[in-house]
Amino acid sequence: MMYQRGDIVLANLPFTDLSGSKIRPALVVQCDVNNGRLDDVILALITSTTQRAATEPTQLLVDITTPEGRQSGLLHTSAVKCEHLITLHRRLITRVVGRFPPALMHRVDTCLKASLQLP
Repeated sequence: MMYQRGDIVLANLPFTDLSGSKIRPALVVQCDVNNGRLDDVILALITSTTQRAATEPTQLLVDITTPEGRQSGLLHTSAVKCEHLITLHRRLITRVVGRFPPALMHRVDTCLKASLQLP
């Protein structure tokens, strides 16, 4: 399946110590050119732990009570962790559950720049 930048997907994400994995939501942050030509997809992890999103420039709060948040398809108010990126083979992605609109992706770009110390 072809994924697009801004898609919210469910994926079988490995734990950082590789002791197991869990199906969790993630945001496709890879550019669409690479999404079309590569078997791997770069994702930013999404968590329902939102305390740090208010103070961390690398995290974006997604409030599901807002119109943008409802488009995400997330079940809970969550945080996109732009400091926690992972590259996965597309077969580990289960399905697309929603999509971020361009305005929200612009805010994700700001978080990614902070995470990677880009100008």
